[in-house]
Formats: sequence, C-alpha cells, structure tokens
Amino acid sequence: MAAAHLINFPGEATEQALLRLVADAEQAQPRRLARRKAVEVLARLGCRDAIPAIGRCLQSDDPYLVENAAFALKELRCQDAEIHATLVFLVDQPSQNQRVLIQSLAALGVDQALPSIQKLQEADSPGVRGAAISAMAQLGGSRESLQQLEDSMVLPNQMDRQSAIQDAIDADAVELLPQILQAPVSPVFRMRAVKALWPQDVAQLDNLNLLSVLDALAHDHPESLQLVHAYDQAPTDEFLIQEFFGTDFSRCYLALQTLRDRSAEDLWPLLHRRWNEEAHNDYGAHYFFIRLFASLADAWSQDARAIIQNILEDAIKTPRPQFMKSKPAAVLALSRLGLIHSEAHFESLLDPSLTPFWECRYAAVMVAPKTCLQGSLSDPSSFVAARASEAVKAL
Repeated sequence: MAAAHLINFPGEATEQALLRLVADAEQAQPRRLARRKAVEVLARLGCRDAIPAIGRCLQSDDPYLVENAAFALKELRCQDAEIHATLVFLVDQPSQNQRVLIQSLAALGVDQALPSIQKLQEADSPGVRGAAISAMAQLGGSRESLQQLEDSMVLPNQMDRQSAIQDAIDADAVELLPQILQAPVSPVFRMRAVKALWPQDVAQLDNLNLLSVLDALAHDHPESLQLVHAYDQAPTDEFLIQEFFGTDFSRCYLALQTLRDRSAEDLWPLLHRRWNEEAHNDYGAHYFFIRLFASLADAWSQDARAIIQNILEDAIKTPRPQFMKSKPAAVLALSRLGLIHSEAHFESLLDPSLTPFWECRYAAVMVAPKTCLQGSLSDPSSFVAARASEAVKAL
C-alpha cells in the first residue's frame, strides 16, 4: 500500500525509495508484493532512470514481477537491445505471462520477436492468441488474422472479451468497431475503443455515425449487444436481481432485459432492500439498478419515485471513480422519470468545472432544453461540443 501510494508524491526522493525497494533481494512475501508494485509505480511516474533496475527484474523467479517489469518497460519506451533480447527469450516460456510480454514487445517495436509471436497466433489461450494476432499487425505483419478477434468478443469468459477489444485497439483495428460496439462488456471498454479508434474530426465512418454511436453507448440498451448467455427456464425476480452483482456483464445485461418485463410493484421491495444492503456500494450493481430504474420509469409508485430520485441525484454527485459510469446513466434516468426540469439544474450538469466527467455532460446535452446548450458548443470535449451543435441545429 505504501509503494502504491507513492504515485501521489512524484519526485526524486520517491523514485530513489522505490528503486531501493526494487533492488532489495529479500524474499519475504510482503517484500515481494511491494517490489511488484514499486516497478509499476516507477513506470507510471515515467522514471526512465529505473530502466536498468527494472530490466534486471526480468531475471526473477517471480513471474508476477516479470509481468510487471515487462509492462513497465513498455510504459517507459525501453530501447535497450539486451533487455529486448531477454523479453524475446521470455515470450517463449509458457510459465510466463505471454500476453503481457507480447504486448510489450509489440509496443516497443521489437521486430526480432516476430517468429516467436507468429507461433503464438495458434496458442490455446484466447488472450495469448489475440495479443499475438494484434502484435503481428503492429509489427508490420499480416492484418488478415485480425478478423479472428471478432469471435473472441463473444466468448463465454468476460476477460477474454475485454482482452479482444484491447487487442483491436492496440492494432488500430478500426474495422472492428461494429463488433466491439456489440460486445457484452462494460460500456467503459466500448467507449475506450471509440475514443481510441475513431478518426479525429470524422463524423461518419462507413455505416457508423459518431453521434449515433455515442448516443447508443449512453443509452446502453441490452438489445444493441450480442449477449452470450440465455435462460433455459424463467428465473425468479430474486435471481435476476442477484445477477446484477456478478462480474460478467453479459449476464447482467440479460437480467436487465428480462426484468424489464416484470412487475415494478413486485420488484420494488426487493430492489429497495438490496440497494440498502449492498447495491449502493457495488459499482456493477449500482449501474444496473440505475438502468432498471429508467427502464421501468412509468411503472414506479410515488413512494418509490421519491427514493429513486434521491438515489439518482446522489449517483450524479458521487466523486468515487469506480462509479463514474453510473453518472450519465443517472442523468438519463432522471430525464426518463421526468424528474429533471429546471434550466439551473441543467446549467450545473453542463458546466465542465462543476461536472468534469465529459460523459455526464454528454448525457445532459442529450436531454437538456436547447436553450441551455449555447455554452456547450465550446465544451472542452469534442464529443460534447458536437452533440450540442447537432441539437442546436435541430431548433
């Protein structure tokens, strides 16, 4: 924890303390854990003087330290030929995290790794296979195999789906955006791909329109996704609500889709109880509860609406970083419930100094009166400014 917290105190003293930790040969487990974190923090601090020490970590018998070292060397843009040779040697070792090693070699442009990486395109692990396919494209090899990443975006394991999206981003595979937008993962991953892959100052990309894509991501309807799970019999309300607490977003979206056809009157006591017990502090469930509140907007009782309004307003205000994706969802839910009316309310939501999270401002632009949007035409986010411009044009 101390090593991790030093990211908040950049400077020579911090770097020297972390370097001493990296060089410490003590093998006690707490020290080994701290050494892994120290390597990561040095990379995030951009400490290029740490490259030789981090390079020596590649010789460790701790595969997690090797993994963090490979990541760090990539972040620090290491151009040491001997370190590159060590990375190439390690990528052939099944005992190492081959995915991270491949990503590092590709990002560092290590051409001599191509023979080893080419073989790993046939690896059993989808994560290793996808990273190798992506790396071949990045290092000047064939891009034809990138289409295989499409199948990985609907694999049963969510980590494999997320990895495939990252592989597409790394390879600048803009052609895979339609498949990425249908992948049943957190909207955070899909939005990351749009931001990384969408060409700057381009409104239309083949059959995709930028604002339509952003609007769809903000609404995040299950019908727009290719879900990889199905029910073989009708689940109970309790089971479906419990699914919101799972880590697999495909199951969460399927539960949301199913719950929208259930009775809001029957659901409310269960939802209220589970919210108070744990959903308020579970970032996945938090998001899907808000989506369900919006989906059944016309069916809640007056008492339920009052509680839901408080929940949504708190969600918009929360500073907790893991709850960011709930913010735009809460704005749209308030609008769907007819609980956001005043121009003053919209003014605060549209003000970058008061609402720094751009996706929250984007959602506000989607539902704000057109008379509130003049300031948003010069919003620091080009996405928000473009959405405001489109809305004002429709006046």
